[in-house]
Amino acid sequence: MKTARIIGTGSYLPERILTNADLEKMVETSDEWIVTRTGMKERRLARQDEFPSDMGVEAAKRAIEAAGIKNEEIDLILVATLTSDHIFPSTACLIQARLGLTNASAFDLQAACTGYIYALSTAKAYIESGLYKNVLIVASEKLSSIVNYKDRNTCVLFGDGASACVVSHQGKGLLIQQVCLGCDGEQAELLIQPAGGSRRPASQQTVAENLHTIHMDGKETFKHAVRRMESASKQCIERAGLKESEISWLVPHQANIRIIEAIAKRFDIPMERVYLTIHKYGNTSASSIGIALDELLREKTVANGDNLLLTAFGAGLTWGSSLLTKTEGK
Repeated sequence: MKTARIIGTGSYLPERILTNADLEKMVETSDEWIVTRTGMKERRLARQDEFPSDMGVEAAKRAIEAAGIKNEEIDLILVATLTSDHIFPSTACLIQARLGLTNASAFDLQAACTGYIYALSTAKAYIESGLYKNVLIVASEKLSSIVNYKDRNTCVLFGDGASACVVSHQGKGLLIQQVCLGCDGEQAELLIQPAGGSRRPASQQTVAENLHTIHMDGKETFKHAVRRMESASKQCIERAGLKESEISWLVPHQANIRIIEAIAKRFDIPMERVYLTIHKYGNTSASSIGIALDELLREKTVANGDNLLLTAFGAGLTWGSSLLTKTEGK
């Protein structure tokens, strides 16, 4: 039976840095308030002429190089984003053209901050069914394009960036042991961009009311995030036949340091085994787990047999976890 594994990762962060000191000049807030409540010190912002497809291309190049395969070997591209370049065509099609991946089909998927894990589940299914051999996953977000920088409750949270990985049927890397997903559409209003779709097309009124920006009920979102991520993580660990003590690294969605600390505590994982990028990049939605995973693999020693737990939560509401195991397999 074919088994899907991540054989290469990559990431890209824009050059511009938005610090807490910068935000103090924009809204009524302070560095202490932001750090205490979120764990964030700075975040990256894309240039005005830099878009998810541009950032995604750079992350994809690095992932393909790390995988050690040729461009023509990619046969499917999955792009996870909620800030696509256009409503249509898909950002995946733009990336396919830019990279010259003429043998690949391509489409976008949208599960907000859980997008990377949803994409992993899709790639795993395609690989293990035998339909595709090498799937390129790209998660790329330009959240600065939908942030209201007058809303101090949300503008401090989000940044831009991209991540990518190649999922294949063979090669050494990270075996995708399990993926556990969830959704509760009854809570959709907790985290939403109200306008811009067919329900509320752009108008002078929607623009004036800032309905094309992120609207979030932070307290309720926090409550759901911890509970749902814990549940999905436990389910993943159990399905993989592992014990919680066998988790080598926790790679969580970088949404809020208090959420991350709560999850680590519930699984008795020491914080030095929790990989964090939140302090320097903030919340980059779908791309955040992939950015953290890429940095972990490049900066730390992940030994053969180590188990990595990925977990995320986002608008929808959506949530999910994935259990990866380092393998030197064929």
